[in-house]
Amino acid sequence: MDSGVNYAPHRREQAGNRVGRAVRRARERSAVRGYRAASAAIGYVPTRVSLPVGRSLFVASYFAWPAKRRIMVSNASHALRLPPSDRRVRQLARRIYATYAESIVELMRMPSMPDDEPLRLLRHVDGEYGEQSFIELFERLRRESRGLIAVSGHIGSIDLLAGAFALRGLPTYGLADDTAYPELLAEINAQRRRWQIEIIPWRNLRRVFLALRQPGILGLVVDWGYRPDGIPVRLFGEWTTLPAGPAMLAAKTRAAIVPVVCRRRADGTYEARHYEPIEVANTSDAEMQRATQRIADALEDMISVAPEQWYSFKPVWPQTNEEKEALAQRAMSVAGASA
Repeated sequence: MDSGVNYAPHRREQAGNRVGRAVRRARERSAVRGYRAASAAIGYVPTRVSLPVGRSLFVASYFAWPAKRRIMVSNASHALRLPPSDRRVRQLARRIYATYAESIVELMRMPSMPDDEPLRLLRHVDGEYGEQSFIELFERLRRESRGLIAVSGHIGSIDLLAGAFALRGLPTYGLADDTAYPELLAEINAQRRRWQIEIIPWRNLRRVFLALRQPGILGLVVDWGYRPDGIPVRLFGEWTTLPAGPAMLAAKTRAAIVPVVCRRRADGTYEARHYEPIEVANTSDAEMQRATQRIADALEDMISVAPEQWYSFKPVWPQTNEEKEALAQRAMSVAGASA
């Protein structure tokens, strides 16, 4: 989504020629056919069989795909604050692949499950930052004619959390990139529609603003990888960037930003928690920086609790010290200008 702000930092460039488009189209069809076949098969296979098989396949791909393995090891190294060569880092990278497989198998089982399956899988969590507290917070914002921007990372299952809220009658939306593998995305979105979630393509700014002014809940995932044009933040003690979209949308619509996480438990169910709401007063550089750093702080905490459930497959930090220093200088410049 453009308009001065990079709302979809993960979007990919379209193939630039006819051959490239044809190859991409064939790859998409294969992916959709494979997804449908695997999803249908998994629906008939007990989880005691499908989960171990899924974990084995994903861990095998960890060893077979060196480029992705290097990314996973680098991200795990930052999360543990240990060098990439440390044995614990490589163990964590393999565990991430295994737990990601569990989430994928669970998602692919959903078409054969009852429509209200998210309500069964999401266990109620009591307390100030549990599920009921989130619902009460949204209802308060709705009385004030304000929306809620739920931000999270690739942790556990944000789809199940959104489904549970939507099935409780809360207007729930997700922002998605529809330029990469649109047919596969449409297949997955069909499942989301069963749970009453509406997916908004990242180009449709008008629909995004309408959803927040309804008011509704708009879900955004922010850990799509480092981009130089994002907002500088400190994450696990090092400089990187997060997208400006959440803070910009909040400032323009008066919505509150609420970091949320939905982690998988040992018994196969999930628990959801949220963090303190983040209010964004205006679109000044200093306010964008402050709000986005608070998102980064919440994301760091989400990951720290269960790092094996964090499956970001893109480099989250810049690769060179020069890039990190440039981010630090940008952040200092913003701080100095607002002093």
